[in-house]
Amino acid sequence: MDGADEWVDSVRIVLVGPPGCGKGTQAKLLQRRFAVPHISSGDLLRAAAQQGTPLGVQAKRFMDAGKLVPDDLLLDLIGDRLGQGDCSRGFILDGFPRTLAQAKALTAMMSRQAAALDHAVSLRVPRQDLVMRLGGRRTCRQCGAMYHVVFDPPAADGQCTR
Repeated sequence: MDGADEWVDSVRIVLVGPPGCGKGTQAKLLQRRFAVPHISSGDLLRAAAQQGTPLGVQAKRFMDAGKLVPDDLLLDLIGDRLGQGDCSRGFILDGFPRTLAQAKALTAMMSRQAAALDHAVSLRVPRQDLVMRLGGRRTCRQCGAMYHVVFDPPAADGQCTR
C-alpha cells in the first residue's frame, strides 16, 4: 500500500546500527509507508550548520574539527525537530540515539511530551558488507546528495543527477 494505513494513528520508530547498515534506506521506506518524517541525525546536523542557526554554528565547530557533536547540543537539535508540527503523528529517527546516555535522554524527552517510542530496530549487517557499502559511498560536492558507485550510481560518472 502507498501512504499511511488508516488504522495507524501515529508511529515513532528509532533505527540504530553501524554506518552502512541500511538505516537511511529503511527509514525512507517507512516514511513512505506511514507518512511521517524521516529524521537523520547527520542530515539534521549538516542542515543546521549550513543554515547557520545558533545550534548549527556550534555544531559546525565540532564537525569541522572532526569531533563528535556533544550530546547536549545534539539533543537540543533533536528536541527542536521533534517539536515541529509534522512530527505530531510520529517520526522515523535514523542514527539517533547512538549511546545509552542519548537513549535515556530521548526517553526523558518523550516522557515530557507524554509520548513513547513504538519500536526500536537494531539493524545488523556482516562486516564485509559494511566495508563494501561504505567504500562505494560518495557525496556530491555541489548539492551534498549521497550516492553509491555500484548500487545508486549517477547517470554520468562523477556528475550528480539529483
